Amino acid sequence: MRNEILLNMKNIHKQFPGVYALKDAQLELKAGEVHALLGENGAGKSTLIKILGGIYSLDQGEIQIEGKAVDIHSVVAAQKNGIAIIHQELVLVPYMTVAENIFLGREPKVGGFIHVDKMNQEAQELLDTYEMNIAADTLIKDLTIAQQQMVEIVKAISFQSKILVMDEPTSSISDKEVTFLFDTMRLLLKKGVGIIYISHKMSELEDICDRVTVMRDGQYVGTEVVKETSKDRLIAMMVGRKLENYYTRDYQPPKEVILTCDNIADGNMATGASFELRKGEILGFAGLVGAGRSEVMKCLFGLTKNYTGTITVEGKKVKITSPKQAMKHGIALVPEDRKLESLYKVQSVRYNTTIEVLDQFIKGIFVNQQVEEDITQKYIDMMATKTPNQEQVIGNLSGGNQQKVIIGRWLATNPKILILDEPTRGVDVGAKAEIYSIMNDLVKQGMSIIMISSELPEIINMSDRVCVMAGGKVKGYLDHEEVTQEKIMYLAAE
Repeated sequence: MRNEILLNMKNIHKQFPGVYALKDAQLELKAGEVHALLGENGAGKSTLIKILGGIYSLDQGEIQIEGKAVDIHSVVAAQKNGIAIIHQELVLVPYMTVAENIFLGREPKVGGFIHVDKMNQEAQELLDTYEMNIAADTLIKDLTIAQQQMVEIVKAISFQSKILVMDEPTSSISDKEVTFLFDTMRLLLKKGVGIIYISHKMSELEDICDRVTVMRDGQYVGTEVVKETSKDRLIAMMVGRKLENYYTRDYQPPKEVILTCDNIADGNMATGASFELRKGEILGFAGLVGAGRSEVMKCLFGLTKNYTGTITVEGKKVKITSPKQAMKHGIALVPEDRKLESLYKVQSVRYNTTIEVLDQFIKGIFVNQQVEEDITQKYIDMMATKTPNQEQVIGNLSGGNQQKVIIGRWLATNPKILILDEPTRGVDVGAKAEIYSIMNDLVKQGMSIIMISSELPEIINMSDRVCVMAGGKVKGYLDHEEVTQEKIMYLAAE
């Protein structure tokens, strides 16, 4: 029944070694509503959801489902209580098929053996019902990040859950797929499902959410009705103050060209991209999912060895076939998928910060630990990373703070050209403002930045020029004085 209370989490406490993650947190969810959960990275959102999902146990507090106290001590217990969670970091098995991932642990069987045809058929029916346009027998590793995200959503829906948690569900999907996702969510709401929605995209709240609960420093701040509150009010609740100068940019006059890419192709999604990067500018790369933006940057950083085309750095033609060569030419890349391509999850913040600059503190068999600690602290301070100490395991930090460490790692290499692929994906508003300010300072000091982003307000407000890609090629440039969402989409849709 719509508006009946499905879930009530009360007085939730959780402590980790050196970190008080939750202190008297609370969350209420009604049937047929989308309830947003907001807060800066490190506010405790993910910890609260992991307790609900049976990944963590609570130290103190109570969870009620439909008015009845429940003990959620495992993921299986959560599923039995009708709870399904789509985590921010995808948890699909890459070398298994879409169908195998959807029915993992509950495969249809005949005579003790998995009935593959039946599993594929049922999975395909689900995919077709939600118009996913994905074959059930496709390996997960062969899907784009956007497609993998949609498989996660179908998997969660397949449990017939009454409580569905979505942690940054639109971070890796296109506007068209977002529209489809919201339509699917509305269908679920009509069936009485309650959805907890975690997102840093404030614009999405008005489109899909009914109420919003804000957390800060592991504690409950308050709950607001979306239609009766404002963006400024919610930001103030999240950061504890009014946030000034969200986008920080001091546009500089055009300077000399530092990088030229001519007809770069990787034999796949990059089909012949050409562009120039100037010293001391932010060159934004916009385009729809599949436009080839990330693929071009992988060629530039030496991750794709067999690319064709010409790269010129500071007037000299270079052939870059490895990240090591790219770094010698002063190029650094913060990749799109930090989980798969950046993090050493079981290692410390210190290890993750200094792994690319070992030569700065290791000479032969001698390790200058003080220099290593100084480097680490410099970028913890610069990025305002929330961590109890340098030895904290990075996997225990929030996604946004992990991203800050990775950006710090590449800044430690002292690059001339910094490529940022979706630099604020999964990052809260306060941290976004900090990253924007740092980017502005870096280009004022002469660094050149290439920024790929799917968030058009970010592209428009932070870029000196916007380079729009479609079909693996550059379709045009827009200066910051003339750029609009309409002009970007006109070029991107060609």
